[in-house]
Amino acid sequence: MDIRKVKKLIEMLEDSNLEEIEIHEGEESVRLVKGNSHNQNLHTQTISIPQNNSIQEPPSEETAEEVKEETNSIDSPMVGTFYASASPGAKPFISIGDIVSEGDVVCIVEAMKMMNEIKSEFSGRVLSVNVENSEPVEYGQSLFEISK
Repeated sequence: MDIRKVKKLIEMLEDSNLEEIEIHEGEESVRLVKGNSHNQNLHTQTISIPQNNSIQEPPSEETAEEVKEETNSIDSPMVGTFYASASPGAKPFISIGDIVSEGDVVCIVEAMKMMNEIKSEFSGRVLSVNVENSEPVEYGQSLFEISK
C-alpha cells in the first residue's frame, strides 16, 4: 500500500470523530486506531495515533494542567530525521528564547530523502527544543514547546 495513501488516511482519521479506520486493498490491509489498541490481527498493519498533541507526559496532574494552559507543542508531522538548520554549520532556525510567528519555519524533517520544512502553527516564545540535531523523530513527537 502506498505510504501517501496511509498518510492521507491518518490525516482523515485525525480530522474526524472516528476512532478507527480499516482499509483492505487486495492482500494488503491497514488498520488505523486512535489511542492504544490491544487487539491486533497478525495480517493487519496497525498504526496507533496519539489522541493528544504531546507525547511527553508531565509528572503530575497539576503540572499537566499548567503545561496545557501555558504552552503549545510543535509536533513532528512525520517519521524522519530532525534538522535544526538549513545546512550543517548554519545557524538553527530557532533557539530557546526566540520569538516565533505563525508560519515561521522552525526546522526540517527529512523523510525518504525529502527535506520537509516544518512551520510553526503558533506565535510565541520558544520555551524548549525537545530534539537534538540529526536525531530521528517519530510521528507526533514533540519538537518544540512554545509559550501561548
